[in-house]
Amino acid sequence: MKQLKLSARIRRQKWRSYKGQQGKIANNHLKRRFKASRPFKRWLTDITEFKVGDNKLYLSPILDCYNNEIISYTLSKRPTYDLVSRMLSQALEKTKASRHKKLMLHSDQGWHYQMKPFKKTLKKHQIKQSMSRKGNCLDNALMEGFFGTLKCETIYIEKPGSIEALEKQIHEYIHYYNHERIQLKLKGLSPVQYRTQSLK
Repeated sequence: MKQLKLSARIRRQKWRSYKGQQGKIANNHLKRRFKASRPFKRWLTDITEFKVGDNKLYLSPILDCYNNEIISYTLSKRPTYDLVSRMLSQALEKTKASRHKKLMLHSDQGWHYQMKPFKKTLKKHQIKQSMSRKGNCLDNALMEGFFGTLKCETIYIEKPGSIEALEKQIHEYIHYYNHERIQLKLKGLSPVQYRTQSLK
């Protein structure tokens, strides 16, 4: 971009879900180790906010460090606990993660992840909880990177006129991202292609 004298038109803003300590804060076990040798070893999660006029939409995904695949995600007009609870349930049902030992789920210190029901579900499925240090977004940089990519390749190019249009954009983009969008880290394959090929 510097050689071509190009500059970014939009700087992404971060919506923060931190509301103080609501429960027990987990240690940062991930320690920015964003690579994984196999699927279902290290998962990342966070919540990002979108605005369309006076309306808001919240996206809560789980990303697998092995191949950057979005394992599950939920959308809601309000950042309630159900947004995160449904996301985790979908991921567990889709992957049967309880069969995979030594799975870690990393997040920021958002109040959703401090809730007792969330922690209880992780413990039930033998998932180790990890949290970023307070105010340190780099501890979850890979997840932040996905949010930036999603927004740059969707709403920054074609601004949605309604929440319904935005939801459609996000659904279509995540399917494209998982199944079609190639990544250099994945040897020119999409996340699903990389996982499928590696498990043969």
